[in-house]
Amino acid sequence: MPYNDGMSYLEIILPFGIPPQSLAKELIKQMRTPSLATLLGHARTTALHEFEELSRQLPHEYWLTKDFDSTSHPTLVSDQRSTSPALTHFAMQQAGVLPDDGYWFTLSPVHIHVARDHLVMTDPRRLHISEAESRALFAAAEGLCTELGYRLIYGDQQTWFLRADQWQNLSTASLTAACGHNMDIWIAKGEHEVAWRKLQNEIQMQWHIHAVNQQREEQGLNTINSVWLHSGSSRLQVPNYAFGIAQIQQALAAPAQFHAQGVVLEDLTEVALNNDWGSWLAAMNQLEQSCFLPVLQALECKKIVATNLIFSDAHRLNVFECKAPKAWKFWRKVSLQPLLELAGTTSDSKR
Repeated sequence: MPYNDGMSYLEIILPFGIPPQSLAKELIKQMRTPSLATLLGHARTTALHEFEELSRQLPHEYWLTKDFDSTSHPTLVSDQRSTSPALTHFAMQQAGVLPDDGYWFTLSPVHIHVARDHLVMTDPRRLHISEAESRALFAAAEGLCTELGYRLIYGDQQTWFLRADQWQNLSTASLTAACGHNMDIWIAKGEHEVAWRKLQNEIQMQWHIHAVNQQREEQGLNTINSVWLHSGSSRLQVPNYAFGIAQIQQALAAPAQFHAQGVVLEDLTEVALNNDWGSWLAAMNQLEQSCFLPVLQALECKKIVATNLIFSDAHRLNVFECKAPKAWKFWRKVSLQPLLELAGTTSDSKR
């Protein structure tokens, strides 16, 4: 469906809106989302994308940036998903940071723990790094970066920016895609990966004895023991999407004044990544009042012509085109069955 400047339609992206197949039936049975059931019951699927297991960005991340010019990765243009989305300049803009010329990465402080036979990244959203802790760790990392010829800029507690022009062809994995997986598989790969690993190891050794981590250990908190490199970009490219439930309200209140293509709702991401399916269910039920019901009402009163509901998980993305229910289509059932079917969907086609 083409984009319309008058906002005749609105895309709503729900990362991790697809429940896991093993729990889908029970979760969907407990969902209290009649408006969503109405929307899906009268919807048609316009696209189903499936991703390889080791894609280095998640389906919704690809969707947000699929129109970006990827020529900044000359060795990777054959498959945009072989590296994380080029979002560092956008993140710098959001943080109020003005970069120099050059190639910049996002550098995220993280906690990596030992699993049975490999290292795994804990969800960074659950680290709760304070401003003071982050500033102290940043100062230590900045000194090491300067010694090795790199520039490091502070963004916020969990988002720093590293200039490394010669690393522009490194294949990196997005922070969310790598979360919970084997770090040896997902760490940056390419011609200069040895230089990156050297910097990462230097920072890890410096932080191992840092007072911030000694205090966190005493408090029973996960230490901040590593950094993750991702989202390299050479210039600013901005996704044509707004973020957060407040943007849904603004879009529906004044459609003609809303100039983004759609809205991204991250309400389900953290709980899904941490297998907290009770909280996932609660968040989905809350979206009934804050999102699905207002959207259905906007369709029925013709404020908007259609809504694309885009549900994804770690490997799939499905687009439901929703329009106002038509009374004469009496055979269409109000049902969450399309979501249940999606949770069990498999396909031989890879996009």
